[in-house]
Amino acid sequence: MLPLGAALPYQELGQGCAPRPSGSAASRRTIEECEADAVAGKFPAPPPLVRPKAPEGTPEIRPLDMAKRPRRNRKSPALRAAFQETSISPANFVLPLFIHEGEEDAPIGAMPGCYRLGWRHGLLDEVYKARDVGVNSFVLFPKVPDALKSPTGDEAYNDNGLVPRTIRLLKDKFPDIVIYTDVALDPYSSDGHDGIVREDGVIMNDETVYQLCKQAVSQARAGADVVSPSDMMDGRIGALRSALDAEGFHDVSIMSYTAKYASSFYGPFREALDSNPRFGDKKTYQMNPANYREALIETAADEAEGADILLVKPGLPYLDIIRLLRDNSALPIAAYQVSGEYSMIKAAGALGMVDEQKVMMESLMCLRRAGADVILTYFARHAAAVLCGIGPK
Repeated sequence: MLPLGAALPYQELGQGCAPRPSGSAASRRTIEECEADAVAGKFPAPPPLVRPKAPEGTPEIRPLDMAKRPRRNRKSPALRAAFQETSISPANFVLPLFIHEGEEDAPIGAMPGCYRLGWRHGLLDEVYKARDVGVNSFVLFPKVPDALKSPTGDEAYNDNGLVPRTIRLLKDKFPDIVIYTDVALDPYSSDGHDGIVREDGVIMNDETVYQLCKQAVSQARAGADVVSPSDMMDGRIGALRSALDAEGFHDVSIMSYTAKYASSFYGPFREALDSNPRFGDKKTYQMNPANYREALIETAADEAEGADILLVKPGLPYLDIIRLLRDNSALPIAAYQVSGEYSMIKAAGALGMVDEQKVMMESLMCLRRAGADVILTYFARHAAAVLCGIGPK
């Protein structure tokens, strides 16, 4: 702060002091000279500073002696927007789609607003609407008729099965979209597990991987852009990469479910696909929710075996795992905002406990902030519409 009487530089009009002719000495005026001109009416004095009144009873104190006040950067919408660290757009979303052999769309009771889509008509309509708001990536999950299920899940690699037919249809109608597929046996298994089950209940790892390789190749042959093994078998990424490359599918990417936890948040999804295990649980192959460091073991293995994208599932309850992978890998990180997360937000919104739209957008932003490059979410179309300024209020 300049002392009273110190010379002030004058550069342009509107500074509260009339100019002198330009020149090194002539263009500098003192505070007293400016005040004298104001008293003489040569130019209007600036209005006195009026501070808003505090509520009655507010204590009168000396301002805290702080050089840094972070709230200064949050005091207006323009400043908050300028300094926002994380952004989100429709390009970050992958929309999961449930498909079935029927012609009609069937609502999923535990997931309001979601349907098993008829693969010929309802599916195309849903993709069209999603593309209209900027969502161009989709992942397919089939509801397979019980008659086609078997202990070894052979229907998974039927080139004329539901998923390959759907891929070919979508690529014909929308050739520029990105199609992700699910690589696992549980939709095709009569046991409801992600792998082949031995008579003593053990999930057979290597034999399952052999089946998964055939499934991934069948999906690639149909036109899939990204195959996504969600089975959590050991060694499956390297085996899938070798199988795809051997068939000439060098450009087909692998998104590994690197850290897929044995979570209780999957319930509505299993209703959607009727894929609950016939017995037991999935804890011998999916990760323990209590474990953190174990995700680094899976990350190192998947990177070494040739994964292109690493995924964490579930999403919001596992933000620390998303950040762990982000800090330890240069690969793109995906997060799956799973059915349980979706259904809880929908239920709380329906009961008026939260603002559904605001909670939806905040939850997605949190997944991005934690380090997710892409988010698999059932909210993809709704959230994209909000980002485009056309979402429901």
